[in-house]
Amino acid sequence: MGDPDIRQDVLDGLEFEPSLNAAHIGVAVENGIVLLTGHVRTHDERLKAEQIVTSIKGVRGIAQDIEVRPVGANVTADDEIARRVLDVLKWNASVPADAVKVKVAKGWVTLSGAVEWNFQREAAEHSIRGIAGVVGISNAIEIATKLSPANLRLRIEQALKRRAELEMSDIRVEVSGGTVTLDGKVHSIGERRAAEQAVWAAPGVVDVRDRLSVV
Repeated sequence: MGDPDIRQDVLDGLEFEPSLNAAHIGVAVENGIVLLTGHVRTHDERLKAEQIVTSIKGVRGIAQDIEVRPVGANVTADDEIARRVLDVLKWNASVPADAVKVKVAKGWVTLSGAVEWNFQREAAEHSIRGIAGVVGISNAIEIATKLSPANLRLRIEQALKRRAELEMSDIRVEVSGGTVTLDGKVHSIGERRAAEQAVWAAPGVVDVRDRLSVV
């Protein structure tokens, strides 16, 4: 699929998403790499645009340059954003009580602290994306490592084998501490994301270095 076709598919995908104003989003494609520009009202909308692009066939990568510009009811003071974030985290059963700390500066939320699993780290971030006034999120929550590198590598290799969409892929796994490096070849950006997700689902993973090539 050529760049013009990919661009049209991306534009169509953005246009048919009711939560987005596609007229405010620019799309350029070069060698399968999609550049998104323009502006949206919330951080959640920014992520939605990115998700749409990753679902398009032929997309090899994304350069995300969309700006979040809160308007009207979405404009919120930092102290109010912080209060709302803490309230949301408090009621999220997937986030351990008092494990996450919050800092807000000009609408940008920084999460810190420590949890045992990556799903807890992700749950904290996902739960606050739709809060009014949030223009971006830095997730600095750390993950405690308990497994040995050998055991962690074994679990990851088993997880990759269980993913049907990765059956024909050539993926090699290296582990150093809690850092996992993926190397090899996959056939789409979707397979690349699936491999990353399989790694993050393993206990004790603190970082993933994706060196996979899409061929």
